[in-house]
Amino acid sequence: MTTRFQHGILFTDQYQLTMSQVYYRLGLHERPALFDHYFRSYPNYGAHAAGYAVAAGMQPLLEWMDTARFGEGEIAALSAMKGRTGQALFSSDFLGWLRKYGDLRNVTIRGIPEGRVVHHTVPMTIVEGPLVLAQILETPLLNMLNFSTLIATKAARVRESAGDGLFLEFGMRRAQGWGANLATRAALIGGADSSSNVGAALDMGVQPSGTHAHSLVQTAMALGMGELGAFEAYAEAYPDDTLLLVDTINTLESGVPNAIKVFEKLRRQGHKPVGIRLDSGDLAYLSIQAAKMLNTAGFPDVSIVLSNNLDELVIWQILTQIRAEAPRYGLEADAVIKRLVFGVGTHLVTSWGEPALGGVYKLVSLFDRDTWKPAIKLSENPQKTPTPGRKAAWRVYDSRGRASADVLTLDDEHPQQSEALSLYHPTDSSKQRTLSPADHTIEALYATVLDSGRRVVDVPDLAELRERRVRDLARLDPGVLRLVNPHIYHVSLSQRLWELKQNLIKEMRKG
Repeated sequence: MTTRFQHGILFTDQYQLTMSQVYYRLGLHERPALFDHYFRSYPNYGAHAAGYAVAAGMQPLLEWMDTARFGEGEIAALSAMKGRTGQALFSSDFLGWLRKYGDLRNVTIRGIPEGRVVHHTVPMTIVEGPLVLAQILETPLLNMLNFSTLIATKAARVRESAGDGLFLEFGMRRAQGWGANLATRAALIGGADSSSNVGAALDMGVQPSGTHAHSLVQTAMALGMGELGAFEAYAEAYPDDTLLLVDTINTLESGVPNAIKVFEKLRRQGHKPVGIRLDSGDLAYLSIQAAKMLNTAGFPDVSIVLSNNLDELVIWQILTQIRAEAPRYGLEADAVIKRLVFGVGTHLVTSWGEPALGGVYKLVSLFDRDTWKPAIKLSENPQKTPTPGRKAAWRVYDSRGRASADVLTLDDEHPQQSEALSLYHPTDSSKQRTLSPADHTIEALYATVLDSGRRVVDVPDLAELRERRVRDLARLDPGVLRLVNPHIYHVSLSQRLWELKQNLIKEMRKG
């Protein structure tokens, strides 16, 4: 199978192209249009749920946009497409326009910067540009931003659950094809300290992490070297980076004792062992027992890496069990927890329990006769009726400095700190409140990242992306951060925007 078209501008849905030709026929193809990208609900993993999300994926999208264009190969492929009667699906004049203008240099993107906390129904990304190009951009934008945000959110929850413990992303083997690279990048933004994915980790400026698999021990056993021989061979190759997987035979009766023998030999040679890895069984109990054995042997600082289908809830359960049980074995729980490292794989890179973020891309305004005209669609479910118009987004902080609401306003509204702020529920007209100037501070959320195809901000490094996440999460109410049944974070509209939405709804219903 070739990959001639899979990574270029034809990485889109067919209906984007067929709609584009209709716009061309109507003379609307170059009409400026505005689309909002947002998600309707936070990830819900079944037994637990998120109360926030972390934006990610913009840099991969921009890199794709840099080279995406309708070249001769793409035009030839489209010209060969036939309708049901055998006629050409796309006309030569439309394809000629795509050949001449079919790139993304005239597109402008504003949004909430990568790494920042984002909330349901608040547009994360705003795309402005010629209608055809903004329409074609829908599919790749949703593909890259939705998935990256989904994984960054999962990683942020794991990071919060793991506390100060090292957190490694181990999921490449179970990821969805090349999506593993997006997943690794998003996981690092979301809080993973490193990754086993060598290429993606290096691209992000991170040293990859890893140890050995069961197959190393199995190979040594098949050749008569035994588990100890496998450990010795690994330690000889990596004397200063020795981390041994100890559960191939029996963790406490074979694996840990053999690891200790190797560690003692390394110590005599002047090397410091790194740790052991536990990949099966009762990880909390085994961590306590392994810590006790390592302490007795004089290795109180050796790490204990845990893996095997971990996620934020499992990590929370493991830590809770250690806090309860460690004192029964004469150990300080905090001392055991301090040496733990969490290797999180399948449940992270697949966002186990919630495999997709329900992000949508909706037309909200169209330029006509020297003015922007708001656009709206109606739904029987009020939650699915988008908020129309050119908008700005603001984050409101209460007197404690905690984020208490995100507010959408019309683009020409500029709330002042010295003014009272009226907030309206997006769908329930009976719910509104007014904040006095003394009760809040306010922050603008949007930044322009692409202006008519030209990058206008520097590419942030990983440290900056992580700092954004840390700063935003520190200002969330603890209830919103809960792993289970998180508190609802409020999203509101300004009075003018609320009135615009209600008036458009009434006009649509009359029509």
